[in-house]
Amino acid sequence: MTQSSASPLPTPKERRRLRESKSLTLAQVAAKVGVTCETVRAWESGRSTPRGHKRDTYAKLLASVGAEGQAPAATAAATATATPVRSRRSVGRWDSAPLDRGQERGGGWVRAAAEAGESTGPAAFPKDATDAFDRLYAYAAPGLVRQAYLLTGRRTLARESVERAFQLAWQRWPEVAVDRDPAGWVRAAAYEYAMSPWHRLRPSHRHPEAPPADADDRALLDVLLSMPSSYRRTLLLYDGVGLDLPETAAETEATTPAAAQRLLHAREAVAEQLPALAVPDQLHRRLTELAGAEKLQAPKSTLVRTDGERRTRFWTRSAIAVTVLIIGATALTLHTAPTRYEPVPAPGAMISGVPPRTGPGPLTRADKKLRDKLHKAAESGPHRLAPEVD
Repeated sequence: MTQSSASPLPTPKERRRLRESKSLTLAQVAAKVGVTCETVRAWESGRSTPRGHKRDTYAKLLASVGAEGQAPAATAAATATATPVRSRRSVGRWDSAPLDRGQERGGGWVRAAAEAGESTGPAAFPKDATDAFDRLYAYAAPGLVRQAYLLTGRRTLARESVERAFQLAWQRWPEVAVDRDPAGWVRAAAYEYAMSPWHRLRPSHRHPEAPPADADDRALLDVLLSMPSSYRRTLLLYDGVGLDLPETAAETEATTPAAAQRLLHAREAVAEQLPALAVPDQLHRRLTELAGAEKLQAPKSTLVRTDGERRTRFWTRSAIAVTVLIIGATALTLHTAPTRYEPVPAPGAMISGVPPRTGPGPLTRADKKLRDKLHKAAESGPHRLAPEVD
């Protein structure tokens, strides 16, 4: 069960890149679209999506910015050398197959299947939405489970985070399918769910899970969990996953200088307690080893899709039931409500001219004495009168 998509928009990262390419600030874009700076920042981070008239205005603005930058880009591409540019680190070292920048931007799971020995012809491409989703899941889910474990230190929560992220991706598959980085879309959703502060209210959160068996792994995991969540996420994306600093800043919803400061503070915290990991390459190697030490298995893609559809149907039916209940209560109120105005009775008022209360007044002292005498006489009975003879 998927949701229909509106007119296509660039990915959140591409939105930010287009804005920065024209040296536009958030305030300038917000003024042109008619929203606040926080709204534009949420659009560029992927937290929310514009709708209605604002979506059309925002899309036209980005299209105009992209059209202005096509000519310089074409000139630069014509003069570029044939030497391929490689990123500083492979982004998908924790995934089930190697991942380069070409794989990251859209068809990574298809390329990974081809490198594994499958056909590179038409059969290598997804047949339908279900096949494409299953390939993306098989490609990205194993690595995301291990990454979520490093974020939370909980195996159950890591699997649940990846499952919920892919359920959301399947629900919004038309949007995810056209994204330049589907794996990054799901990764951002999994990170957001895994690091939600509401998990602290769950009863299972009160009982910590068993730590890793190796002492070095336990020490590194303790250092990671002692950091603030924003530092931990930045360190994992940059030194673990291998994203560039601007991409890390965009995914963590921060500016590039702020992301750099978080990264430096996180590295200092790690180097302070584990001096051997002061070198970034050593830190990347240890993060990879710690992620791979835990045998975490993601649920099957079929189960994820069916559970997501079942949850969507449940909430849809619940919303319909609540709507019907509200409509019924409104109809009952309209049926039982009075159809005409009934004046409220006036409050009570003092009435004058009423005669005073009549009747015997209170007994005096003489009256009370007589009453007591009569009562005593009644108890002994009246005196009998006898006639006398004269």
